[in-house]
Amino acid sequence: MKTSRSEYHAFRGIDYHVRLWGEAASPKLFLLHGWMDVSASFQFLVDALKRDWLVIAPDWRGFGQTSWSKEGYWFQDYYADLDALIDIYSPEQPVNLVGHSMGGNVACTFTGIRPARVRKLISLEGFGAARNSPDMAPARYERWLDQLKEQPSFRPYATFDAVAERLRKNNPRLTPDKAQFLARHWARQTDGGDIVLRFDPRHKTVNPVMSQLDQLIHCWKRITCPTLWVVTSDGAVQDGRAWRKDSSAELLERKSAFRDFGETLLQDCGHMMHHDQPEKLAAVIEDFLLR
Repeated sequence: MKTSRSEYHAFRGIDYHVRLWGEAASPKLFLLHGWMDVSASFQFLVDALKRDWLVIAPDWRGFGQTSWSKEGYWFQDYYADLDALIDIYSPEQPVNLVGHSMGGNVACTFTGIRPARVRKLISLEGFGAARNSPDMAPARYERWLDQLKEQPSFRPYATFDAVAERLRKNNPRLTPDKAQFLARHWARQTDGGDIVLRFDPRHKTVNPVMSQLDQLIHCWKRITCPTLWVVTSDGAVQDGRAWRKDSSAELLERKSAFRDFGETLLQDCGHMMHHDQPEKLAAVIEDFLLR
């Protein structure tokens, strides 16, 4: 395994943990993890990269080793956090952004907000939220208010082996050795001996502000860099079903928003493609970035 190191930065009221692989002089590659994941999740992908990169992978606020937000979680904060991280690691040069799932959604919209800051963009099954309609708002607000009266929590585990078992249940393709590695980064041991997940349980609380796809599309239309969308044979788009229950025409609307758009299908893997097929994914990423 390639060795990673940790750096910590305080900004926007959060103590941010950033995991790095590689030498400072190497070309920079940002890897942005998805919901209920951590930066160490990219270890297998980083191991499969052939070229030398400075890989920069933050734990988003409320995940991994980054501190929890006292005010809850709003998606717009991720755009501002990424803006601050790029100020730290590449203040003058545009960067290569690769985001998985939620991280891909963040990367796409951020690139439309700050098009000059991104050299190339890759989204791994992150392509905007589901379509919402105004009539959904009352129930959404009501659900949010109800959840605020509860204290969300995750159940503790007796051992790291139990966490690894849960990971393999979620993804049967995950090998035992990978599951054991991930369990040590997904969870930590408390002073009382319990094994608890490294995620703020408030991430389970519904966001009362519904995503507006038309706003995202207007952001995407501002993107000037080449963009690649990677989907998997058994992941978010499969069996002829379109993304987030879109029709074929609706999916085309998303794709058409990007000025320079490409798409790649990875076979024999699910949504967690960086776990299932890290070698194939690494080849796709490096081919696109080095073209």
